[in-house]
Amino acid sequence: MSLIRLLQRKPNGEIVFREPTSGNVPAYAILSHTWGEEEIVYQDLENSKDKNKIVNKAGWRKIQFCAKQAAVDGLEYFWVDTCCIDKKNAVELGAAINSMFRWYQNAARCYVYLSDVFKPDTGVDDQRVWEEPFKESRWFTRGWTLQELIAPRLVEFFSSEGERLGSKLSLESKICEITGIANRALRGDALSGFSIKERKSWAECRNTTIGEDGAYCLIGIFGVSMVPNYGEEKDQAFRRLEDEIHRMYKGVDFEKFAVSLNLTSFPEAAQFVAREKELSEMYKLLQDHSGRSCVTLHGLGGIGKTQLAITYAKRHKEKYTAIFWLNANDEDSLKLSFRDIAQQVLRHYPSTAVLSSIDQDKDLDQVISVVKDWLDSPQNTRWLMVYDNLDNPKRSDNPDKLAVDIRPFLPWSDHGSIIITTRSSQVRQGMRIHVQKLPDIREGLEIVSNMSGRKGIENDPDAIALVKELDGLPLALSTAGVYLEHVTTSFSDYLRLYKKSWLKLHTTSPQLDSYEDRTLYTTWQITFDRIQQQNPASAQLLKLWAYFYREDLWFDLLQYAKSVDNEWIQKLTKDELNFNEAVTLLCTFGLVDPDKSPQQQIGARGYSVHSCVHSWIVFVLNKEWDKSLARLALTCVASEVPSTSEKYWWLTQRRLLQHAIRQDFFIEDAKVDIEGLYWGFHNLGDLYKDQGKLAEAEKMYLRALEGCEKTFGPDHTSTLDTVNNLGILYSDQGKLVEAEKMYLRALEGCEKTFGPDHTSTLDTVNNLGIFYSDQGKLVEAEKMYLRALEGCEKTLGPNHKSTLNTVNNLGIFYKDQGKLAEAEKMYLRALEGKEKALGPDHTSTLNTVNNLGLLYSDQGKLAEAEKMYLRALEGREKSVGPDHVSTLHTVNNLGLLYSDQGKLAEAAKMYLRALKGFEKALEPNHTLTLSTIGNLGSLYSDQGKLVEAEVMYRRALEGYEDSLGPELASSYLPALNTMFAFGDLFSKTDRKDMARQMYNRALSGYTIIQGPSSKQSRQVEDRLQALQVASVESNVGRKEFIVPGVANSNSLKQKIHQISPLTSGPESIIVVMTFYSLFLLTSGDQ
Repeated sequence: MSLIRLLQRKPNGEIVFREPTSGNVPAYAILSHTWGEEEIVYQDLENSKDKNKIVNKAGWRKIQFCAKQAAVDGLEYFWVDTCCIDKKNAVELGAAINSMFRWYQNAARCYVYLSDVFKPDTGVDDQRVWEEPFKESRWFTRGWTLQELIAPRLVEFFSSEGERLGSKLSLESKICEITGIANRALRGDALSGFSIKERKSWAECRNTTIGEDGAYCLIGIFGVSMVPNYGEEKDQAFRRLEDEIHRMYKGVDFEKFAVSLNLTSFPEAAQFVAREKELSEMYKLLQDHSGRSCVTLHGLGGIGKTQLAITYAKRHKEKYTAIFWLNANDEDSLKLSFRDIAQQVLRHYPSTAVLSSIDQDKDLDQVISVVKDWLDSPQNTRWLMVYDNLDNPKRSDNPDKLAVDIRPFLPWSDHGSIIITTRSSQVRQGMRIHVQKLPDIREGLEIVSNMSGRKGIENDPDAIALVKELDGLPLALSTAGVYLEHVTTSFSDYLRLYKKSWLKLHTTSPQLDSYEDRTLYTTWQITFDRIQQQNPASAQLLKLWAYFYREDLWFDLLQYAKSVDNEWIQKLTKDELNFNEAVTLLCTFGLVDPDKSPQQQIGARGYSVHSCVHSWIVFVLNKEWDKSLARLALTCVASEVPSTSEKYWWLTQRRLLQHAIRQDFFIEDAKVDIEGLYWGFHNLGDLYKDQGKLAEAEKMYLRALEGCEKTFGPDHTSTLDTVNNLGILYSDQGKLVEAEKMYLRALEGCEKTFGPDHTSTLDTVNNLGIFYSDQGKLVEAEKMYLRALEGCEKTLGPNHKSTLNTVNNLGIFYKDQGKLAEAEKMYLRALEGKEKALGPDHTSTLNTVNNLGLLYSDQGKLAEAEKMYLRALEGREKSVGPDHVSTLHTVNNLGLLYSDQGKLAEAAKMYLRALKGFEKALEPNHTLTLSTIGNLGSLYSDQGKLVEAEVMYRRALEGYEDSLGPELASSYLPALNTMFAFGDLFSKTDRKDMARQMYNRALSGYTIIQGPSSKQSRQVEDRLQALQVASVESNVGRKEFIVPGVANSNSLKQKIHQISPLTSGPESIIVVMTFYSLFLLTSGDQ
């Protein structure tokens, strides 16, 4: 801010200039007026020796008025624009224009001198005498007086005689009517809380003598800076102002990065008493930094941290191009928040290339990376990220596996703004603000009044006593207010209930040594007691919530409870009407909130409780832990796990995941009776496996296996089903030894229990065939498939579904072996049988149609392949939906086909759709997702987009290594294929050492799982050999040809030059390599 030049009225009445030093500006008054004739200017006071000449000017009267009024108000210093700025000094004038808003804002008082409003001294204070002239005053039509009205805290209006007419506050309604300015702006609300459009409207009917001043007088209103350039014309001045506004509020590239505020992502904040001190401090810390600024709000649960962050975001939304709200309760919630950010950006900028492939993705690591890249753009500097509820930060002394490491979720760049809310004092990001209890009892009274609907309680002694007892805790005050809204009880009666409940809590829960916890818990207990009186089922539902995750509890999740022999549970779950009645009462009393429906939610609306309320439910309402309720919760979650054949199964599984993770804690801490729950563990294992959480799935399957063995013995069908699923899981993890062990155990048990030709036995035989085929053990695989086929035909008949599935699998096997004619024969038999037995659009039929498409593609019959794929796609979209995994398989296959046909744009479209769908349905590191990413890499490589290809290959390989571990990934076929492709890319970009490294890794893996003579092993060996030849040929081209260990390298060079013209293409490589090898041998180089 430019230093202000003040006027000082000395005790003898003399008026002189005073220029204070930086940081030492005294309190001063400031004048607002409209310019007239004979104004006193800087040069008059600075240079004139004839004081009579000055005092005889008409403008001297204003100077005298301001000096005398300041003295009345105890102010020695004052400021008048006519003479306190040297307008002949262009630099000083420019600095003053840019600082003037703040000068008015910092003034102790502002006097508005209305030269065209007269107030006759009649001895009677009759407002009607001057009211009409006041409304018509020229002062309200001038451009510069807009900021002089809005900026100062205290504005007083005076007539031409110097008589006081009133203040900005007392005349507020009239001023609002005259100017159209919102009263909030007159009261000092931050101008960033008003839209640019609204602020512009305040100046629409105002004029300035000099046209350019119409723009310059708005500099402070918009908080921008610009150098005045008198003579540039009015239109040009306004264009420059618009540029500065866009630069200030919307970043340098406003068209690419402005995202409108999406309040649906914000949590509800029904009542918030403005904490002006904290808001002011936040503004200063977040705005006064050239780089990235970060503020952490820490304090008690329920103290109002979230509401404070919401209020800041709403008030200052015009300062930011985009404001995004993230749930930092756990890492899965953070990932979903980033998914929501990606969707918001794409809604505003659908053609954003870097985000176009991840529209509507779910919790994907790649989404986080891409969104962070978008935030890190050098032109995208004015965003605000709010990380709410980081209450469980990861630290070395925090063993909680759900603790959140916030660092990977923070943008990398040194720009933008971040707010973090947390209960933990250990969060150290940025500058910290301790959010404390409300210090002013009037704020507490306002919360109770607003929430209860009881007005005029400011002087009610009982209300004051209650608010004092609740000790400035917003959540406790809000809970009390909601109760008083719905129950006709007095403040004194509520206070009596509160004290009684407090003493009971102190007796029954001595571990609650926090006064604040007792205050909150006591208000909730009063509400709970009332709920229990009105509807016992509502109260019981709240208690049951302790055994579920605090968010997204919905009606269908409790359906298993219908089978429980318990009256209140049966009543609660009888139908959705009963459930809604119970949960609505909890919402009415403010303990539960209905969730905002996500775009792709399956099932009924969910409900959530505040984290503080959930803690109270767990530690107070369920102080005596009920293992039977814990068991009920576990069975409810496990019974709702859908199979992958159900429509939109992945969306239901997403809703169940956090509830399942909560059950894990109860199981590990022995807080639940698990006797006989083998089926539940099996289902939870399926849930974790389908969600790509393979380690958690393994633990659940092993628990299920232990339970089955204990209950039924080692050879029971349930036991063997779990053994079989463990085999599939181990195979997915790349634990091939363990997988084979499980499959063989399952086979042995089925043969023993059911016989060699039972369907369960034959299913296991078929699975072993798939397992051996994937490993490249073709002899063993064919043996299994033929045995399964023979058994199915014998037991079930040639056209049974299981028989036809085995025929289909034999087709896959023959195709992989390159026996395409045999494969086609199998596929056509399977297709004919399935169409007859199941119908043309059955999912199993469509699986074979898809396989035929793959076969025709391999045979080069691309038209027939496309026909099959399109039939499969149409059928799957109709039967299971466009986002089902099987549908996406076909989409991916169409991408491969179009790539082979050279239709690269269509191929990219298919791959991106498949990737988007897989990431939505599965984990980002699921093998199907990673396979499609690898395909995209190959497409980009074919298009010559080598940088993009490398990004895809790297993402795929890192995904395999993250999900399986580097050791297992080195023997997992899809990961090896990615290494092979990566090697080709490195070779293509002349990074031979890196190519050699990738080829060697791929060869090692192929050799382990397929043997050294497999097709892929030989292909990699050819690539390595070609690299060696390329290295030799490179040396041949040099002036000096040196081969380590060979005495006469130049003779070899001559021989190679003699041979190389005789051959071309691949043969030249073989001949040169053979000659080179012989030369080394004959030279004695072993």
